[in-house]
Amino acid sequence: MAGNEPKLDLDAKWDACYDLTLRRFFYSSLAGAASALLLFRSPVTRWGAVAFGAGVGLGSAYTECSHIMGGAFPKWPTPSRGVQSASPPQSDPKPHSTPKE
Repeated sequence: MAGNEPKLDLDAKWDACYDLTLRRFFYSSLAGAASALLLFRSPVTRWGAVAFGAGVGLGSAYTECSHIMGGAFPKWPTPSRGVQSASPPQSDPKPHSTPKE
């Protein structure tokens, strides 16, 4: 049913992206803080885990917002299922010319 959803106007898209970014940033930072308290003793590594969680949240929000805004990722062709033989690189038959004086 993803093909039947109505197209959002630009303001609604931005609102959805702001909401998505704030939620994912907050929840992934919270998950990073919880795991840091359980796994690490040093304050530096704890803050590192929180920062890693925040980065994961922002990255996933960026990816989702790019899809909401119209898809920034190109549609790559699917690879064929057959095995392709690797051909050697083509060499240039003409040698490089020197400038004429």
